[in-house]
Amino acid sequence: MKLHAINEGKHRRKTSSKIAPLVALTLIITILPVYYPYIRYILEKPSENPSHSNDLLDVQTTTTLSAHHPLYRSHLLPPAAQKEEEEDLKVLVKRKRGWREAVLKRSGGGGGSSCDLFSGEWVENREGPYYTNATCWAIQEHQNCMKFGRPDRDFLKWRWKPRECELPVFDPVEFLEMMKGKSLAFVGDSIARNHMQSLICLLSRVAYPNDASKSDDQNFRHWEYPDYDFNISIFWSPYLVNTERINQKDITQPFKLYLDELDESWTSQIENFDYVIISAGQWFFRPTIFYSNRRVIGCLYCPETTIHHRSSTFSYRRAWRTTFRAINGLKNFKGIVFMRSFAPSHYEGGTWDKGGDCVRTKPFKNNESMMEDYSLEMYKTQLQEYKIGEREGRGKGIKITFMDVTQVMQLRPDGHPGRYGHWPLQNVTTTNDCVHWCLPGPIDAWNDLLMELIRREGNR
Repeated sequence: MKLHAINEGKHRRKTSSKIAPLVALTLIITILPVYYPYIRYILEKPSENPSHSNDLLDVQTTTTLSAHHPLYRSHLLPPAAQKEEEEDLKVLVKRKRGWREAVLKRSGGGGGSSCDLFSGEWVENREGPYYTNATCWAIQEHQNCMKFGRPDRDFLKWRWKPRECELPVFDPVEFLEMMKGKSLAFVGDSIARNHMQSLICLLSRVAYPNDASKSDDQNFRHWEYPDYDFNISIFWSPYLVNTERINQKDITQPFKLYLDELDESWTSQIENFDYVIISAGQWFFRPTIFYSNRRVIGCLYCPETTIHHRSSTFSYRRAWRTTFRAINGLKNFKGIVFMRSFAPSHYEGGTWDKGGDCVRTKPFKNNESMMEDYSLEMYKTQLQEYKIGEREGRGKGIKITFMDVTQVMQLRPDGHPGRYGHWPLQNVTTTNDCVHWCLPGPIDAWNDLLMELIRREGNR
């Protein structure tokens, strides 16, 4: 059963077939010259410092993140193993007016279970969405784009289509049958929670879970589906490693990252899970101080001049190494780990704190995808560490799979809340959220992919 509770607007009056083309032509001639300069600005805007390849990272993150940053807003609000000869990632870099565009290209699969699920495009799907803000209680306020007046609806009418095979739309009945007697854990930041809430909403067409959480902490929740003996848990760990706040009362202050130490809030809990989805990314762009063996080895955007200033990928790489050490060190783990790849943000016209917004209303086509330097570096770092960790895990009988959604989501600049994660506030400047994803929205496709990955693992 598919629910369509969103009002798609009133029926328009029929117009004469002879007049309609003239009206359309008039509108095009009138409107296009007005908006073309802005469209061209968005598409061709050069980087502010074109002479340095890492400047895009600096532009995005040099300022200390305030409590208004989308990451903090969401945090504070309450509720198949790949082979050695894995396909290569081809990074095509083209130069234009002194800046660079990096486009990811992947070689396709052969169809069926060998089909590359993550190489494809978004195609129209007039049947969506499959739930709404009126039918699912699991949508957090800042992702509730419909509630806060997002005017367009076309962004809900797309599905992901791999190039050489069909990806079935998520079937809640089949999924719950597949997961009988199973357990699923999400480990990561607010994007991981975004993913979990999408799953709960998709399943709400069939069943609602019971909240069996052991505490009131919204960052650690446990949901049970008793009729299916299936449960879902979320473990908050935005850096994946042991972390300490410098100021317990101020989340905007730098964090201490102990890059070689496990975060036992999740590493001590996942051994008995059947499926674990681990992810991290956007938090690694904020000010942090790095430790190894309890000694300072660097920092990111710290004021101290005596500390070695390092890049986001420095800590990101070491955090994933420690994560894989934890996973591959599990003695009795018999499940499957899905390493979900970096999900890019889509700020245009400025950075998150300088008026940047995400105003597009439809997906990019595959040949229009542009990945900025910092996103590309994060993705490459993660893929490199995955290959090392997966190889080691395979030798110990631990199965780790790469859930490669980066290029999939790079094509969806239209799927973020933007300014529609809250009501407009008079005399208050708020930032636009181009990090998280509207619910319903493109992130629902992650569960199409998840279901297919689980199905494939069951057929091995």
